[in-house]
Amino acid sequence: MARRIDTSGYQTFGQITERLDQIVVQVRKKDLPLETSLDLFEEAIALGSKAVDFVDTAPVDDSDASDGDVAQERSDESSS
Repeated sequence: MARRIDTSGYQTFGQITERLDQIVVQVRKKDLPLETSLDLFEEAIALGSKAVDFVDTAPVDDSDASDGDVAQERSDESSS
């Protein structure tokens, strides 16, 4: 059974990406034991999940809207 990975020490998206970069470097080593590789894989999955949570809950700036929906809504509101 997979153990639960504690990601509470990572409070920013930048901290998560930094750790994921470190994991990539470690996993690329040819002499890394399989068990260690699997542990790092589990940690990376947990960190990825937390990163998705950060992205999903991040406030969206109107300038970030790529499809024009926000601009269209404003136009509709101002013409009412």
